Amino acid sequence: MFELRQSLLLFITATIWGSGFIGQSIGMDHVSPFAFTFFRTLIGALVLLPVIWGLKKQAAAKGKSLRRADRRTFFLGSFCCGACLIAAESFQQFGLVWTEASKAGFITSMYIIFVPLISWFMGKRPNLLILIGVLLSAVGLYLLCIDPNKSFQLQTGDALILICAVVFAFHILVIAYYVERIDGVELSCGQFLVASFLGLVLMLIFDHNLTWENFKAALPAMLWCGIMSNGVAYTLQIVGQRGINPTIATIILSMESVMAVFFGWLILDESLSVRQYIGCAVMFAAVIIAQLNPRIFLREK
Repeated sequence: MFELRQSLLLFITATIWGSGFIGQSIGMDHVSPFAFTFFRTLIGALVLLPVIWGLKKQAAAKGKSLRRADRRTFFLGSFCCGACLIAAESFQQFGLVWTEASKAGFITSMYIIFVPLISWFMGKRPNLLILIGVLLSAVGLYLLCIDPNKSFQLQTGDALILICAVVFAFHILVIAYYVERIDGVELSCGQFLVASFLGLVLMLIFDHNLTWENFKAALPAMLWCGIMSNGVAYTLQIVGQRGINPTIATIILSMESVMAVFFGWLILDESLSVRQYIGCAVMFAAVIIAQLNPRIFLREK
């Protein structure tokens, strides 16, 4: 029963993240990518502040305290994670200007493939299943993004989303390092504050067309992404991953890409060709295979 509840929480997380692509796509009709990212991350930080307060109050009632880190570690971790986050979300937002939300969801999910690849360059050799997953993801990306009737190249939006996936992979590795030293929810709030500050700077430099009317039109999408995708979903991820096999958790969270396609069809009336749906299926299979433990295929003697 416990594992079922945890799996449900993780599936809800994936569903919220998948729907977030729809909010991003709608918001882009009214404001610039930097403006949307600034308000989204700021809202996410504001949502997590009462969560942190509640966790501290709950811990105090039990005679415990949240894990504390020295100030330097907290600020350095928040800055590194926040810088990666603003870079990844900015590439994602610009990519959504030229590509569909459903395709963006699947390409973004390739961060699960890039994480072990980057780890390989850092000295951690991947197993055979990860290599198979990388190969399948390349095939899936080709089927999804390359039009056989056009020149052999990624479209602009697809390429930007692919860069976003690479940056998200670095983001995951940076979080994996600092989450062992800083409370997870506090680190999340810190990174959102840093990302929103950097987003504000970029918005003031590059965005000179933000109007009150455009802000009001994009506000529902920004609230959904800020509150649900950043604040609620991240908290559910932390709670849901407690006590559950990390491989199972990752596979469930990778359903984000499937939900992005579903919501793209349901809300935005997006549709993909048969070739692109096959590419989606291949990429999703690659994500799952890359997370499997090769020992499950070996019989114990």
